[in-house]
Amino acid sequence: MFIDTHCHLNIMLLSKERDHLMSEAELEACRPYVDAARVVGVNYIINAGTTKIESENSILLAAHFDAVYATIGIHPCDTAVQWQQNLDMLIPYLEEKELHKIVAIGETGLDFYHKPFNVEEQKKAFRAHIELAIEYDLPVVIHIRESADEALKVLEAYKNRVRGVIHCFTQQKYIAEKVFEWGFYVGINAPITYPKNQAFRDLVATLPLERILLETDAPFLPPQQLRGKQNSSATIPIFAKVLAELQNCSLEKVAEITTKNAQTLFKLPE
Repeated sequence: MFIDTHCHLNIMLLSKERDHLMSEAELEACRPYVDAARVVGVNYIINAGTTKIESENSILLAAHFDAVYATIGIHPCDTAVQWQQNLDMLIPYLEEKELHKIVAIGETGLDFYHKPFNVEEQKKAFRAHIELAIEYDLPVVIHIRESADEALKVLEAYKNRVRGVIHCFTQQKYIAEKVFEWGFYVGINAPITYPKNQAFRDLVATLPLERILLETDAPFLPPQQLRGKQNSSATIPIFAKVLAELQNCSLEKVAEITTKNAQTLFKLPE
């Protein structure tokens, strides 16, 4: 069994038209993605929220599919306008987090790649998400892009008080070592299949499997053999096989340990 710990089913279906709550018909239109994942052994999918609407769509998807769970939060690239108001409007869902199948806060963090950006506003939003995660005893899903050192500075103030995952990990080894020291996991996905990423593959080979989660970030970042196409949760076994080769272990061991890691962090059913 595998678990896709970070997916965007709503984006897969709606592409750029994502400013509305999904209808029953739109929710049902996601069934082929969920079913295709199950066929290859991906039994659970965590759908990540990035805005108020998309967080609410994550909740709707989790209600519609037994296999889907939700995270809620405001992506750092969406903190330019009314992020605090939008985040506050999500808090009532946290009061009934089990009912809504909310298993984490995020996607939050820092993004200094997409311009323009406001460093202090992103940091303020990041801290607010971490504090919500602590208050509601949930892990935090962290986006870091060209901001690793600054993100570590924010996280250090909360070390040993919050747990979580560095989503789409592509940073250097010292970043991994520091977040492991604080009890975090790293999310590994299909970029390990890209030819240009040999140095990163060499690093992934040294990471403890007990601290790795599998994720797709679908519809983004498809495996090399599917470049140019939409990614999906069903591609997990493709890059999990590469991870097994890097770790010099069986695919079954990768499935077993990364699944256990996800169940532990997100408190998913056995």
